[in-house]
Order: sequence, then C-alpha cells, then structure tokens
Amino acid sequence: MSMLTPPGMGGKYRITGDKYPRMRRPRRRGRLVVALVASVAALGLVGWGTLQLIGIFTGNDEKASAAGPKADCATKASPSASASAAGSAYPKPAQITVNVFNATPRAGLAKETADALKKRGFKIGDVGNATKEFDKKVKGAGILLGRTSAMSTSLRVLGTQVAGAESRADGRKGADVDLIIGTGFKSLTAKAAADKALAALSNPQPEPSSSKKAC
Repeated sequence: MSMLTPPGMGGKYRITGDKYPRMRRPRRRGRLVVALVASVAALGLVGWGTLQLIGIFTGNDEKASAAGPKADCATKASPSASASAAGSAYPKPAQITVNVFNATPRAGLAKETADALKKRGFKIGDVGNATKEFDKKVKGAGILLGRTSAMSTSLRVLGTQVAGAESRADGRKGADVDLIIGTGFKSLTAKAAADKALAALSNPQPEPSSSKKAC
C-alpha cells in the first residue's frame, strides 16, 4: 500500500504512484425528477383553480343572459279583463234617470238643461229649483248626487255631460241621480266632447298585464 493511501482505504481507492481515484459526488437525478413532477402538479392545480374561478365569475353572467331573453319573452302584455269588465259595468244614458235642480238665480235653467239631457238619451225625472240646502250655495258647475253605488256607475256617466261637476253620495235608496246646477255652470259639455268621453268610459283602453308565454 502506498503511503499516500489514507488509512482504512484500499482497493480502487488505493493510491498508487501513477493513478489517483476520482472522488465524484453522487448524481441527483432522483431529486430532479421529484422536483419536476411536483412542479407539473402545482401548475396543474393552479390551472384548474383558474378555470374554476373563471367559471364562477362568468357562469352567472351567462346564466343571467340566457335567462334574460326568456324572462322578457315570458312576460307579454295582454288585455286586462278587468278593464273590459269595468267598461261593461257602466249603464247607458237611457238607463239613468236624472233629476235636474237649479241652484242659480237664472230662471228656466233647470228645464233648459233637462231638455238638453233628454236629447242626449237620458231619462228625466223631477225638474225645478234646488232645496235651501243648495240654493245659491253651489259655486261650481254643479253637484251630482246619488247613492254610494252610483259614484262609480251612473254619476260617472252623467259626469261626461257636465264638465267640472262634483260627485257626492247621499243616503238615498233609489237608482235615480240628481244634477244640481251651480252658479259656475255655463252649459252642458259640447256633444262631440261628451260623446268622446262617454265612449272612452264605456270602452276603456286595456292595461298591460303580465302573462307567461313559452318562447
């Protein structure tokens, strides 16, 4: 054994005078492979997570946009049945008996007005001067009086003939209604305008209502 050979080392590590052993570090291929696999796995997880986040933030918008047209398509305007029913609930002028009373100083105004209403199809009841409760006390065009149920039926029809008249309910039981002419009264509403108002009252425009319809 050469004197250059460290104690305890022999064989291929024995140092001779003309040959020296090569002291190489062990290769780290295994560690590189593990590191490479770990990197690939990490990248895969990051990519999967990114796709999930994209799906979360874009999925709702897509669903909303997909549902939007369906929602718009499902809600369609259809004629309101209540409007048609309301139009058919109003009585015709020939079904309404009107009592005409004059609360102004103008003589003969009650009869004049009653005759004009009769020509427009209304039935005429009592005609004369207003009672003390109203005589010379009605400042506007007039007061329309009737039972509570007449407020939304007969009085509305009569109101198309007397612009600016005030409607009131009293405790009467009969179906007849009163027109008490006030000092602000000039004449009945022009027939063309009154007919137009009466037609609009009897045939109201249907209001849009929501109804579901398949797309």
